[in-house]
Amino acid sequence: MKKIIVPVDFSKHSEDALKTAAFIAKKQNAEIIAVHMLELSNAIISQSESYSQQEAVFYLKLAEKKFIEFLNKEYLKEIKVTPIIKHYKIFSELNALAKEENAELIVMGSHGIGGLKEIFVGSNTEKVVRNSSVPVLVTKDTPILSNLENAVFACDFTNEDIKPYQEAKKLLSKLGCKLHLLHVNTPYGRFKSTKETQKKVVNFLTKANETLETLHQVQHISDYTVESGILEYANQHNMDLIVIATHGRKGLSHFFEGSISEDIANHANLPVMTFKI
Repeated sequence: MKKIIVPVDFSKHSEDALKTAAFIAKKQNAEIIAVHMLELSNAIISQSESYSQQEAVFYLKLAEKKFIEFLNKEYLKEIKVTPIIKHYKIFSELNALAKEENAELIVMGSHGIGGLKEIFVGSNTEKVVRNSSVPVLVTKDTPILSNLENAVFACDFTNEDIKPYQEAKKLLSKLGCKLHLLHVNTPYGRFKSTKETQKKVVNFLTKANETLETLHQVQHISDYTVESGILEYANQHNMDLIVIATHGRKGLSHFFEGSISEDIANHANLPVMTFKI
């Protein structure tokens, strides 16, 4: 891993993300690209051109000063940090920047007392997740300052799940984190017999170029809802991370349609990492 992007808004949550990125960067000898999205008000934009330009420059200089002060942290001393200020809050720009810089990860902090609630209801984090073709790691309440050892990737074992699974496994292996595949069987809608489930899993793992050993490691759990099954498994097995596949702008993965991802995000006491299908 060479580059990690961290959006910064000077809040505690963005500092938690910065600390997390710093921890990963030190392990991977990676560079951090810190990005501040500077939003100028319509009042400034609607003013006369010369005055508007002067005021815009003033706010830009103010943001630059605050940015430098914010990045003056002891835990960043041994890391290459590149600060970038974007002039508008267009969060799709982060994806373009990630592609331009060949970054492998975006790290963001969560907002809201309810946990990651705002991720999927219009927050900045949600906008980044939906626009990003790069994996997004969202920290929960506190920064990640110790090694991630185990992550759970729950899916319906369809062909669409193969690519995000492979990407998640590859990235997490760099972080020394083992990815556990999980299938949640519910009595409603998507219920499948053991035979049907095994057939899907075998087909999935074959196309994903996995071994027979991986087949035996796939975990199966039954619960009344997918989200409760994932959270129960994560808690019982001391998972460090929940991994979710998303469709980006088209919404969340078919497996996580409706309120499932929101419920997982709201009730999980774990960081969440997303991979685009």
